[in-house]
Amino acid sequence: MPVEDVACIKAVLAGDKETFSKIVERYRKRAFLTAYGIVHNEQDAWDLSQEAFIRAYRNLKKFDLSRPFYPWFYRILKNRCLSFLRKRKQMAEVSIEGVFGLKTSEIDHDQARLVQECVAALPENAREIVNLRYYQGYSYQEIADILEKPIGSVMSGLFYARKKLKELLQEKGL
Repeated sequence: MPVEDVACIKAVLAGDKETFSKIVERYRKRAFLTAYGIVHNEQDAWDLSQEAFIRAYRNLKKFDLSRPFYPWFYRILKNRCLSFLRKRKQMAEVSIEGVFGLKTSEIDHDQARLVQECVAALPENAREIVNLRYYQGYSYQEIADILEKPIGSVMSGLFYARKKLKELLQEKGL
């Protein structure tokens, strides 16, 4: 491992948090290119690179100073990218049976894309509830806890979100 990396990591572990920016600067472009090679989207690659640096920073105390930094960081970045791709695939294959009673197998890729577009067009609060319920699978109570709202507000919010989503989907011919 380059001596500079060891010195930076030791300084960060000793409390000099700003020094980590030197490591970020040193590996930023390489991290972006790695992420881009996995996710094939420029903005997602930048975001995932930043998330990986944050995770690396938070887990730096687990890093073995006798080993090179980048291979350790690469595993963090790769795992973050693969997790992102899994989540994106799940969103493309979302079951909207709660909205229309359809099974995922009855929805083709273009229809799933239309569903995503319509969900994205919902007002932010409705989109958040739909995402938590249908994409992440939370119960009404869990959503209420996450959003710090009464369960009745979550239920009515989801009702109106589904109603609006149904309108948007019908406008698109689904």
